[in-house]
Amino acid sequence: MRALTWQGREDVRGETVPDPRIEEPTDAIVRVTSTAICGSDLHLYGVLGMYLDKGDVLGHEAMGVVEEVGSGAGRLQVGDRVVVPFGIACGTCWMCRRGLMSQCETTQVRDQDKGAALFGYTKLYGQVPGGQAQYLRVPQAQFGPVVVPDDGSPDERYLYLSDVLPTSWQAVQYADVPAGGSVVVVGLGPIGQMSARIAAHRGASRVIGLDRVPERLEMARRHGIDVIDVKAVDDSLGAVRDLTDGRGADSVIDAVGMEAHGSPGASAAQRAAGLLPDAVSRPFVEKAGIDRMAALQTAIRLVRRGGTVSISGVYGGAVDPMPMMDLFDRQITLRMGQANVRRWVDDLLPLVSADDDPLGVLDLRTHRVPLEQAPDAYAMFQEKRDGCIKVVLDPAATEGGH
Repeated sequence: MRALTWQGREDVRGETVPDPRIEEPTDAIVRVTSTAICGSDLHLYGVLGMYLDKGDVLGHEAMGVVEEVGSGAGRLQVGDRVVVPFGIACGTCWMCRRGLMSQCETTQVRDQDKGAALFGYTKLYGQVPGGQAQYLRVPQAQFGPVVVPDDGSPDERYLYLSDVLPTSWQAVQYADVPAGGSVVVVGLGPIGQMSARIAAHRGASRVIGLDRVPERLEMARRHGIDVIDVKAVDDSLGAVRDLTDGRGADSVIDAVGMEAHGSPGASAAQRAAGLLPDAVSRPFVEKAGIDRMAALQTAIRLVRRGGTVSISGVYGGAVDPMPMMDLFDRQITLRMGQANVRRWVDDLLPLVSADDDPLGVLDLRTHRVPLEQAPDAYAMFQEKRDGCIKVVLDPAATEGGH
């Protein structure tokens, strides 16, 4: 089969690799019909290569059709149209029963002291081949795959159940926006877009999105979000306070993580770490605080006293500096973590299935291209060219464009 593989820093390539096969009774094989590039994939593309091997298959947002099932795959059947959650969980362990599927005790990567295994996401999370491929082996198929209607609708109606939607739903849940309250979303990439729409859908009286990219600001505007162009204002804190009775927002969601602009020193350190030999760069990343912290620092500034900051953006440094005095004095609550995908699917599936598309899932993807064009799509997404907000890859297409 054809798959997108990591070959080095900012070097991903389509290659022919062995077809996946059933290895455990609880496995399934899915023929991938759509797979997306996530902002987290850019971390692997540009920063975290020390945790990858050449030839690793990337991608953790995928959906398709079940081609084969193991004897222990439960009710899953050949021919089912499914979305595959990015985290691999069993559904029955102590953690899963408490809704913490991202900490599944059956798939925890204990030799790295990490949580549940993830598709296409480094040795830290199990080095499981990812979904940017024609076929995907799905472990724990008795629980993980979400069967969706085979109703002729475009994949993008359901694809984002793999990551974007549950991550955004959890971000809003963790933000603990009070009834009729205000929330700021820092960063209007795919997670930020959906977090803002979900917050409005769930009753926030004022949703404010911050970004610097015109296309992202315009997309949020289309969905009724108040936007602040951080390049056009001298004081984003003042702008937010003007919209929130002078206090700041009740809740703030950091939907950016370590890819934030505005931390040139940390950015240089990240790039330097990526150029070091793996044996040197791994301890550097694990022991040095080298994250770009601008987005989180912005989130902390914008939240009101007694408010909540919800972190959905990925951070990688182990000793990142935190303004503990400020957090303590202002009584700020922080919540964060990988999305517990299956915990939120029952809330989300009726919304994405609805004819009126209340979350606007059909207005997120800006580019759909063949899998073979993925290297160019990664570069475009990283550089935010051509109005790129969300890229979906089509493993079956031989030519294409937007």
